[in-house]
Amino acid sequence: MSAAAGGGSPPPPGGPRPRLLVASLNPGKARELAELVAPLGCDTVGLADLGIDAGFEEHGSTYEENALGKARHYAALSGLPTVADDSGIEVDALGGRPGILSARYGGTGLDDAGRCRLLLHELDGVPEDRRGARYVAVAAIARPDGAARRFRGTCEGRITAAPRGSGGFGYDPLFFFPEFGATFAEIEPLRKHGVSHRGAALRALTRFLAAADGKRFLASPGRSTR
Repeated sequence: MSAAAGGGSPPPPGGPRPRLLVASLNPGKARELAELVAPLGCDTVGLADLGIDAGFEEHGSTYEENALGKARHYAALSGLPTVADDSGIEVDALGGRPGILSARYGGTGLDDAGRCRLLLHELDGVPEDRRGARYVAVAAIARPDGAARRFRGTCEGRITAAPRGSGGFGYDPLFFFPEFGATFAEIEPLRKHGVSHRGAALRALTRFLAAADGKRFLASPGRSTR
């Protein structure tokens, strides 16, 4: 984990609920992040709720660098504790590509469906037993003063020969999860959250925030009332 939290005391029982910014301009990801932090009982807001529409340029070489950079950027901009993540899909037959470039795979002109088509094209002729892949996510929470923590989650599966299902987003129609016998686009969101990379990372984050150290982290100075 990154920089340690500062001092401060948790809010008293019955006091105001902390506000938490969920920072993503990707509607599917923003929805998942909000659903996954819901057990904290915070008042969550999105970037659009604060009139923020400027993206964050991801220049990091790791998921951790991008997640921390994004969380710190939007926490400083909004004055609120901020949750952000970076994630990607790593395909064994492609040497781990597209990895941290998953959201920009093939260039900015492609949408989710276009990126899925490109991935299938690159795997054309690769047999099923060599189509292993994993989703990786790093979730970060940052305060406006820059203090931050990060948490990693992974999920193992394989890439199908064709898209399956209409749910989820990103590469979900191609990501087959053997334990369920289905792609992430074919299963209910709550069931997906229970096993997904992002679910694992956010559960670790919420466990931290629910503990004494996490409550002190959220209650420390620097939080805005915006």
